[in-house]
Amino acid sequence: MSVVSRSTLAKAALGPLAAAALIAVLAAGAIPPYQAYSVGLAAVYTVLVLSVGLLAGWAGIWSIAHPAFFAMGAYFAAYGSTHGWSLEVVVLGAMACSAAFGMFLGAAGARFSMLYVALLTLAFTMVSLEVMGQWISVTGGDQGIAMAKLDSALGLGTLASAGTQAQYVAVGAAGIALAVAALARPSSLRMRLVAAKSHPMAARSIGIAPEAQSALAFAVSAAFAALAGVLLALVVGFVSPEPFSLALAISLIAACVLGGPGTLLGPVVGGAYLTWVPTAAENAGVPQPILQGVVLIAALLFLPGGAVVFLGRMARRLLRRPASQSPAPVELPEESPRPVPAPEATAAELLRLDEVAVTFGGLKALEGASMSVRAGETLAIIGPNGAGKTTLLNVLSGLVGGGRVEGGAQYRGMPLLKSRATARRRLGIGRTFQHAETFPELTVLENVLCTRRRVTAHNRARAAALLEQVGLAHVADRYPGELPFGLHKRLDLARALAEEPELLILDEPFGGLDASERTLLARQIVRQQQRGTAVVIIDHVLDDLFAVAHRVVAFDFGRPIGEGSPGKILEDPRVRSSYLGEGGARDELPSRDGTERAAVHLDGVHHAYGGVTALRGVDLTIAQGSVVGVVGANGAGKSTLGQILHGTLPPTRGRRAVGGDLRSALVPEGRALFKTLSLRENLEVAAYAAGIKGADLRARLAETAEWLPPRLRERMGVPAAGLSGGEQQILAIARALMARPDLLIVDEPALGLSPAMVDEVYARLGRLAREGMTVVVLEQSLGRAASACHEVVVLHEGGIAVRGEPADPLFLARAEQAYFDGQDDLDGQDDAPVAVAQS
Repeated sequence: MSVVSRSTLAKAALGPLAAAALIAVLAAGAIPPYQAYSVGLAAVYTVLVLSVGLLAGWAGIWSIAHPAFFAMGAYFAAYGSTHGWSLEVVVLGAMACSAAFGMFLGAAGARFSMLYVALLTLAFTMVSLEVMGQWISVTGGDQGIAMAKLDSALGLGTLASAGTQAQYVAVGAAGIALAVAALARPSSLRMRLVAAKSHPMAARSIGIAPEAQSALAFAVSAAFAALAGVLLALVVGFVSPEPFSLALAISLIAACVLGGPGTLLGPVVGGAYLTWVPTAAENAGVPQPILQGVVLIAALLFLPGGAVVFLGRMARRLLRRPASQSPAPVELPEESPRPVPAPEATAAELLRLDEVAVTFGGLKALEGASMSVRAGETLAIIGPNGAGKTTLLNVLSGLVGGGRVEGGAQYRGMPLLKSRATARRRLGIGRTFQHAETFPELTVLENVLCTRRRVTAHNRARAAALLEQVGLAHVADRYPGELPFGLHKRLDLARALAEEPELLILDEPFGGLDASERTLLARQIVRQQQRGTAVVIIDHVLDDLFAVAHRVVAFDFGRPIGEGSPGKILEDPRVRSSYLGEGGARDELPSRDGTERAAVHLDGVHHAYGGVTALRGVDLTIAQGSVVGVVGANGAGKSTLGQILHGTLPPTRGRRAVGGDLRSALVPEGRALFKTLSLRENLEVAAYAAGIKGADLRARLAETAEWLPPRLRERMGVPAAGLSGGEQQILAIARALMARPDLLIVDEPALGLSPAMVDEVYARLGRLAREGMTVVVLEQSLGRAASACHEVVVLHEGGIAVRGEPADPLFLARAEQAYFDGQDDLDGQDDAPVAVAQS
């Protein structure tokens, strides 16, 4: 049974009570008749603005189709009144007819972007109004049609049009509509609408289909717009095409923005605005469109949340209400649950994959993935960035998107790959996301409750108990944006656990957490093992990952390359090579004598994103003319360090100092090329950004083109999207060279490239170094960095674990150890283990 709190009932009662009070004032004659008509019209527009505002605020859909639904209700009422239809048939028929069209628009529009939804609804309004204008036998065409009285089939009497009775009905209907909206606000309906709007992929993972939510939202909104049309016909007493022009669609959006989309009092403000803006324009002596445009611009600039939100904030400031303090956080029990042994090898398989492959166009993201997971088993998936790990998780949860999936997968003995993502939640599969994709407009408790189709007292109690279990009970009424990163991650986990899944999929759950938070997360995973939940988990924090895993499968280049226990998997040469890389022949680098000046120096640098510590206590000097490799697993802090070295990201704490007038350039991970622009245009954009124009630009283009390989010089007019991955990487470096930097920072230059292209990219970086440029390479591959750099710095969880020269074989052994666990245990020892493989 659904639960409705007393506060919700009290808020819902305000609408009907205010309507009753207003009707009493009207009945007493306190408002002149000509103003009473405006009050009735404002009530009509309140219902109409409510239908548009809640659709925009809750579902994120801005509709231009509502004038058509508004007209549909008005014509339905006028035609029905002249053909003996009852009041109930007119109201229900108009709302049902509009809801059917709205459902169609919502389902069709969910497949497109906001621009195409606007065009779709615009086309629907234009066609609908044209049909109404031409269907003279029903609508009367340009001449319109009169509205007669409506008799109630339930014996409620006769409702006359264009009189005080119709005005009372309009005001009462507006009060009831606001009450319905108030009751819907804490319901699962709104939560699921907001979830689908906020993050469609995360919504699918908990069983919410965004297309279905859009269709439902549009249907309900269209039904309310049709009700407003019925009320309009009753209040005015005549229906003609003039009120339903496209100008009304623009005015409706302006009214929603002014009042505040998604708010309950916003429609009242918007309804009053639509009613009295013509009079205000006339009194001001300006055309109505100009006044509406000025009001809309002012609302967007100064009232971005709407007048209701703005006035609420002002009221709180005037009343000087102190900000509520968070209750003391409730941490999980100190005692750690006992580790659960791995299931027997003879235990039944919960999940089995057979030769699963995923392709995106010509790119094979996953190939030959075969594995099994037993109930109660925790399977860790490891591998470097780009190995196909997240693609594998997306296959399990049905979120591959545009990729083509081949092969076979059995879950509890049933085919899995043909099941929709929303159906997999019902099968017992839950997942978290790498970046904790929660729903920002829902509270912590609502983020968990939205996994249910109905909010009942039982479901609310279970959600509260789950939040208590993961240590979030003290922030249940807060929004995710108010939480530190660690609690954000816990919320993502709580949402995944809301329906007690049999298979729990965790995407980098340890990433960004401090030691205590990782311990708490590990306890939660062990608790799931105790209740028999199978867990598939990927992460780059290997020590914490291996502490909870029963078995490990390693991936590289989309294929499984090794399998074993956590204590043995890294002994596999192929697995170590996938992480540490295979270095090529050591390139000849410019010699150094130790007297070089510092190009850039970092002193005690810390950096945090919200509650996530990306760098901690980094002291680093980059000498002029040197090639420095910064190595670490994904999430170690390399990209953040690169941006701080470049100067585009100021550190949270610490100091960055440069030697002299240093010009630096950064080639970001993923290259960030303008794919639709040609090679020449990509270079010109970089030149314009550096202030290079005219003859200097032409000279710089010619100089940079000479650095490019011949096959690229001959295709300067080809769009960047037509290049291979390696060619795009070379172009991205060339774009950075347009500013003639003294310091070049390249983030993941080898990512996704073939070995031959990796060699070519590094050869060109070595050429730059020999010409005197200082180069910093941010790499995952220790072997590659060791073969191409003067010095290697190993980052682990945001700190420098070890640094040294690759020519020292002892250093390479230390670097291997630090790469995986951050410990420099071999420092000072004479006997060094096998170093990084180099050919």
